[in-house]
Amino acid sequence: MHAMDRASSALVLVDYQGRLMPAIHDGVRVLAWAQRLAEIARELAVPVLGTEQNPAKLGPNDEALRALCDTTLTKTHFDACADGLVEALRALPRAPRQIVVAGCEAHVCLLQTALGLRRAGFEVFVVEPACGSRAAEDKALAMARLRQAGAVIVSVEMVVFEWLHDCRDEAFRRVLPRLKSRADAA
Repeated sequence: MHAMDRASSALVLVDYQGRLMPAIHDGVRVLAWAQRLAEIARELAVPVLGTEQNPAKLGPNDEALRALCDTTLTKTHFDACADGLVEALRALPRAPRQIVVAGCEAHVCLLQTALGLRRAGFEVFVVEPACGSRAAEDKALAMARLRQAGAVIVSVEMVVFEWLHDCRDEAFRRVLPRLKSRADAA
């Protein structure tokens, strides 16, 4: 497994939908981490893709988060790969080999999408603080299963500092304040 490299990465945000988020355990914190991660990804020119599970029933993704996505895929399968996610990733101007992924519900759509990405041959990094389920136990089981399936479980800071690679990176000073304000996401 390689370190995360922003030139080889894409960020996939799974189902942060308006009707779902109030039911997610610690949903405000989960959404705050996802938004922070998406803002930093955009600052670093990492493509950001979102998914929405049956938005006619669950509503669209959180508006602020949706605005940070380059594209949002509507899906009916729990695994977004079955609804065109792999093709969307491969169609990016710089096709990624590493997918940083976060979302809800961790034990359903996030899990199945991450497993689908692994089957498609991607290196998968799951951002645990930006993932949620209605029950904390379901999220914990999802993280354990993903780890067993070869996904790497990471934090937002792990992602960002690996994407930056060097404190001399011109973006370092611009993204550092977002990381220092951890209390806002907590």
